Amino acid sequence: MIGGCGVARAKPWDVDDELWAVIEPLLPKIERRTRHPGRKRHPDRLVFQGILFILHTGVAWEHLPQELGFGSGMTCWRRLAEWTEAGVWPRLHEVLLAKLRSANALDFSRAAVDGSHIRALKGEPRPDEAPSTGAGWAASITWSPTPPAFRSPRP
Repeated sequence: MIGGCGVARAKPWDVDDELWAVIEPLLPKIERRTRHPGRKRHPDRLVFQGILFILHTGVAWEHLPQELGFGSGMTCWRRLAEWTEAGVWPRLHEVLLAKLRSANALDFSRAAVDGSHIRALKGEPRPDEAPSTGAGWAASITWSPTPPAFRSPRP
């Protein structure tokens, strides 16, 4: 099973080799420029663990301890944004769910379905905009074309 054969790890942000083998192929490959290569990228695995550390502990990005070797909080934040833009998280979710299903490791006996984020369609699809109920624009109670009155300055 993924994540240490069902045994709780001492540190939830540690990514073992088995889990990393699932995650790594989903991450975009960034080739280093040959001319003006700049600073070498921090290893993806360490940055991934840094992201997990921040999400688990709730520490601010800028307070990520450098002693852990995950890179700076800003590096982790940028990589999170980069991977989000590349669509890594939904793909990782699908892959992990598929692996857990194939291992028969999902227990839906206590699952609850929440439809609050899914639009419920009933009948014919309606246009995005609601049809008008009046002939024109209604009067606004928060705006008036008449300028507000001002007091004259006292002498």
